[in-house]
Amino acid sequence: MKKGIIALAFLACLGVNAQNNTSYWQQEANYKMNVDMNVKNFQYTGEQELEYTNNSPDTLKRVFYHLFFNAFQPGSEMDVRSRTIADADPRVGDRISKLTPAQQGFLKVNTLTKNGKPLQFEEVGTVLEVELDTPILPGQKVNFSMKFAGQVPEQIRRSGRNSSEGVALSMTQWFPKMAEYDFEGWHADPYIGREWHGVWGDYDVKIAIDKNYVLGASGVLQNPNEIGHGYEDEGVQVKRKKGDKLTWHFVAEDVLDFAWAADPEYIHDKRTASDGTVLHFLYKNKPEIKENWKNLQPKTEELLLFFNENIGPYPWPQYSVIQGGDGGMEYAMLTLITGERNFGSLVGVTAHELAHAWFQHLLATNESKHEWMDEGFTSYISDLAMNEVMDMNEENPFTGSYRSYMRLANSGVEQPQTTHADRYTFNAAYGASAYSKGSVFLSQLGYVIGEENLKKTLKRYYDEWKFKHPTPNDFIRVAEKVSGAELDWYLTDWTRTTNKIDYGIQAVEEEGDKTRVVLQRIGEMPMPIELSVTYTDGTSEEIYIPLQMMRQHKPGFTEEQTKEDWAWAYPTYSFTLNKPKAQVSNIAIDPSGMMADANMDNNVFPKQEKE
Repeated sequence: MKKGIIALAFLACLGVNAQNNTSYWQQEANYKMNVDMNVKNFQYTGEQELEYTNNSPDTLKRVFYHLFFNAFQPGSEMDVRSRTIADADPRVGDRISKLTPAQQGFLKVNTLTKNGKPLQFEEVGTVLEVELDTPILPGQKVNFSMKFAGQVPEQIRRSGRNSSEGVALSMTQWFPKMAEYDFEGWHADPYIGREWHGVWGDYDVKIAIDKNYVLGASGVLQNPNEIGHGYEDEGVQVKRKKGDKLTWHFVAEDVLDFAWAADPEYIHDKRTASDGTVLHFLYKNKPEIKENWKNLQPKTEELLLFFNENIGPYPWPQYSVIQGGDGGMEYAMLTLITGERNFGSLVGVTAHELAHAWFQHLLATNESKHEWMDEGFTSYISDLAMNEVMDMNEENPFTGSYRSYMRLANSGVEQPQTTHADRYTFNAAYGASAYSKGSVFLSQLGYVIGEENLKKTLKRYYDEWKFKHPTPNDFIRVAEKVSGAELDWYLTDWTRTTNKIDYGIQAVEEEGDKTRVVLQRIGEMPMPIELSVTYTDGTSEEIYIPLQMMRQHKPGFTEEQTKEDWAWAYPTYSFTLNKPKAQVSNIAIDPSGMMADANMDNNVFPKQEKE
């Protein structure tokens, strides 16, 4: 371990406080695996050596492994949930229920030992429950040895074989993986269809496969001059061992997972970004997509440099963009994306998945419990990046997220963002909550504390929490330290309730040679208020009404522009304009459009008539 975890044994002494008010710690799991893949029947066998360090203050009497591929069997939780939820994901539907034994996925553990002694274990769906012969004490390091076998499912959901675009192998969530244990205990969630949580570690993986196949994977290829396929050093003659198979050897350090993909028709291109990151592109040899994939390559470098500048430096030596999967999904040092897209879509999905390298693989929130931090923060920063890299020049690049959130807020089916990712009643509600409402959380925070403070918050968040598992509270505390504002109210109302923001102009009244403006808080969620006032003579003024519980004023407003604080419990608030009503041409709440007011019909005076 070389970056964020090298001194992990000492973290308990650093006093970094997380959500649970205890000193921060995290587990460590280092893997060595040898895998042999049969491309005729899509079955594989593997041997795994796992060095596991219990950095927690707890004694562990059992452990859990994820067996993700078992989800692709009739009667699995993924299958049943897909067939019973009102709006099933069309990529799954009822197809798992119809898979034959040869089409199904499976992952089976044949033997398992701890420090050489056999262990008792039970396969329960997509989780392996393991009873330990002796507990793992705090600070203790143990070695698990395992032999396992798997079959790649024909049904594509992130993983799988023979995708609709003809990719042979999308190998994600493919090996028995130790579940995360943190301050909340074990996170041995069944694989139903959403996100998950992972343990930091190093991976040393050897994959034996038909010599005609080209691979892309997490980590750095250790034997490029034996493999060829565009990985070899320039000017070096490839020297392959005899046989029908090649063994690809990859090493990945400080990652949450290991993924790979393979196909005999992959084109492999390579580009070294100006920061030194080696970018790999693997895509099918189809004439109709080549131009887009070639043009994608400089755009990917631009995206990488944008995220470096606006979040923090990408720390790993390589990143691969690989055609595969069933949409777009991020993994350590790579993404799988469907590749038969128009150019804008191809860049857009790459922007989103590459951004996950920061908001998930560096700042590794528990995606099952805080999916909005993962997907929402990624959506926010990738929208910013696309606006610049693709020269969109949109004044508000987040309008799509705002529209999606507004539909959710007024739908009657919204659930709090504290809902577990698998437990949303509707897939559509999950998507809008995680992606759109999560994105608006950040863009609206810029409205609350100021754009410059938001930029500083993201960079400080990276500095303080990279290679760790931050919680929502950890993020908002960084924002408080940067801005000086009290922001618990913002985190609470936005993420833990379905309270709406709804402010309106209740009255505009003549008051001698002045004008009295009365505002109303209609929704339950508090916010500071910005207004613009335009007069008939063409002049205008900006007004800022601080939120009392925020205990801080947003930068950028003068003392003259800033009114008295508005305490949340008061449903109305009034102030005076120093001109008569007849000279008031227009008053608008939130002219920036960055406050997610659920009903904007009452935000303007005079009231606009709907067409």
